[in-house]
Amino acid sequence: MPRDLADLSFARFLEGREDLAMEGEYDCALFEGLVLEDAEVRGAQLTECAMTGSTITGGSMRHTRFNDVWIQGTQWIRADLSETSWIDTELVMNAWSGVEAFGARLRRVKFYNCKFDSVNLRGAHLNEVSFVDCVLRHVDIGEAKLTSVTFPGTEIDALSMRKATLQKVDLRTARSIGIFEGVESLRGATINSSQLMDLAPVFAHNIGLNVSDR
Repeated sequence: MPRDLADLSFARFLEGREDLAMEGEYDCALFEGLVLEDAEVRGAQLTECAMTGSTITGGSMRHTRFNDVWIQGTQWIRADLSETSWIDTELVMNAWSGVEAFGARLRRVKFYNCKFDSVNLRGAHLNEVSFVDCVLRHVDIGEAKLTSVTFPGTEIDALSMRKATLQKVDLRTARSIGIFEGVESLRGATINSSQLMDLAPVFAHNIGLNVSDR
């Protein structure tokens, strides 16, 4: 289950902040209702921080590091999160739309009830990442490396995964799996028998197999 703000081990040390600056260092900062539009926040470092009810539109947070950060109810719209680093971070009821996050590195990250629409995660590294009750629509993980990633209760639609590398990826508890391209990259993943039947037309198309009952 996702944590609440009060559950955080560093909650009593949090101090309110109203902005983020390029290459800024933030330790035990609380961002409530933060609104950033086309802001340049490259290279910032957030450690034991919390963010809630915020909106980040456009701009760049490239190379920013999120270490032990809790983020709730935040919208990321066309934001540049490429080559960012996320460690021991929890995101609850976030929405990513049109986000560029290629080359991002995520380790021990949990997403709860988050929505991803047209998100670019090409070449990203995901290690011990969980998507719980999320929606992934038109997400590109081409050339990405996924290790020990799970998707319980998550709806996956139009996933692009060409040349992705999967290891210990468990899709059995995903609500649905829809793959747009790169189905051959499922090697290294585990699915259940029902999902196999749902993916059969995609596998057939991928190898040029025509299926006809006439």
